[in-house]
Amino acid sequence: MKWVAAMGGVGFLKPAPGTWGSLVVLPVALLGPGAAAALSLLLLALGLWALRQLPETNEDPGWIVIDEGAGMALALAALPGASLLGVALAFALFRLFDIWKPGPVGWAERLPGPVGVMADDMVAGMLAGCVLLLVHGLGVPL
Repeated sequence: MKWVAAMGGVGFLKPAPGTWGSLVVLPVALLGPGAAAALSLLLLALGLWALRQLPETNEDPGWIVIDEGAGMALALAALPGASLLGVALAFALFRLFDIWKPGPVGWAERLPGPVGVMADDMVAGMLAGCVLLLVHGLGVPL
């Protein structure tokens, strides 16, 4: 279970394992929004399954990065294509919301157990995706 929660060991990379967990899913942008959404759902399901079996989930240790992978993939699902600008903006927005934890992200983080561990990153991914859709709607090519 630890291996799943650490996304195959990515969570043990130093420094900033959450950043590594976000970076590792970026290539899915090349496969399009549907693939990114599917990966997000897969990582969410795997994360909830694995975290329910680990006692460490009450503290959300840094090596658990499957939540970052799921949230980052969700942000990438909002991109219409895989431009370097779009992927970089998706990454920057997701990490900003994940670290800063504004409003609903902070609320989701306070949910108990595995749901809270996964939920804050999913909400951060949704917020990043909303900003990306807004930027794209304003005519910025992403």
